[in-house]
Amino acid sequence: MAVAEATRPVQAATPPAHRDGNVLRWLAAYTASLIGDSVYFVALAWSAQRATGPTEVGLVMAAGALPRAVLMLGGGVLADRLDPRRVILGSDALRCLLILSVAAAIAVTTPGLWLLVAVAVVFGAVDALFVPAVGALPPRITGPDQLARVTGMRSLSMRLGQIAGPPLGGLAMGLGGPAAAFGVAGLLFALSLPLLLSIRVRPLEAPARPTSPRSDTAGADLLDGLRYLSRHRLIGPLVAVCAVCELGLTGTLNVGMVLLNAERGWGPSGYGWIVACFGGGATAGAVLLTVVGRLPRAGLTMAGSLFVASTGAAALGLVPRLGTAAVLAALVGLSAGVSGGLMHALVQSSTEPAYLGRVTSVVMLAMLGLAPLSYPLGGAAIGVSGAAPVFVACGAFSCLGAVAALGSGAVRRAELPRRQDHGDHSAA
Repeated sequence: MAVAEATRPVQAATPPAHRDGNVLRWLAAYTASLIGDSVYFVALAWSAQRATGPTEVGLVMAAGALPRAVLMLGGGVLADRLDPRRVILGSDALRCLLILSVAAAIAVTTPGLWLLVAVAVVFGAVDALFVPAVGALPPRITGPDQLARVTGMRSLSMRLGQIAGPPLGGLAMGLGGPAAAFGVAGLLFALSLPLLLSIRVRPLEAPARPTSPRSDTAGADLLDGLRYLSRHRLIGPLVAVCAVCELGLTGTLNVGMVLLNAERGWGPSGYGWIVACFGGGATAGAVLLTVVGRLPRAGLTMAGSLFVASTGAAALGLVPRLGTAAVLAALVGLSAGVSGGLMHALVQSSTEPAYLGRVTSVVMLAMLGLAPLSYPLGGAAIGVSGAAPVFVACGAFSCLGAVAALGSGAVRRAELPRRQDHGDHSAA
């Protein structure tokens, strides 16, 4: 019955996302999976720390990044060739079986380095399937006018996963050791499966313009998707802006903030205040999109808020007082939350459904694959010149992305769909 229910098309009257049971079931499944992710990383890190030395801990934690980056584009092709809900179901089921098997193995033996690295590699490969499919699913479960609201709700779920996962993983570690922590992560993945089965997915609509028929090979599909993205007047510039700003901001905020805090002598509590204020600002941005649902002049608002986030990040390296830095961090978080949410909503509402998986995979590759490259570069640069010049340089680099967005007529004029723009969404 669950499978039959899941294939029933979405009806014409699409309710607001925050009152749509279909969207809320997807959100609950996604949240359970995100919390499971956080618990898994806690379990993996502590298991590596107990079984190996500091160098090996870094190796274990980084082992999943390479297959995730290498296979991400292939995951986008698979999401487009298959029903994205089925890809999410399959990848979550694989993660559940993998992590529960690891929990059982650790319960009877001490994990070695080889086992932990293997788990990280397999988990990263499965993640490369999961992430593009998650990005391709929202336009198939709600109307285009609700995509900004869904993006805000998804951001709130990510924040909840970041807040709830580590303490839950730590509690499980304290009570039952690594086996218990891996077991909790596996059960959270299992919890998402029945919720995913109950989601109703609309069939693909006919494209607004002729597109290339699907090829017999995945490689040709990938090239077709990359051509589609590069030639699109709006999506191509948006993805390029995303890549530039991720390279400029991510390393500054993740690695540079730790080193800046050490330079200023603010101590662990000071660092905690700055991170908390940034997270609070980003959460406020997600709440804004969730409540409002649609912001007018979305492209211009996205570019402007991105410029504010970039200049605020640059200014963080220049302020001498902790209180000022905390206020700036909140402003950067709010601006980045709004700009990121609008960027994702514009990409999803502008992409033809048949290309959503591949477009999402390129966006996520820019975020998860390219951005970490700035971590060692930023750290080395701060070691040579200090934090302030690097913060200013990275903020200025990110501002280039905002200026490029403002210089693109397609981005400046981009709007999110209104309810009357898309009319009847009944499935054929």
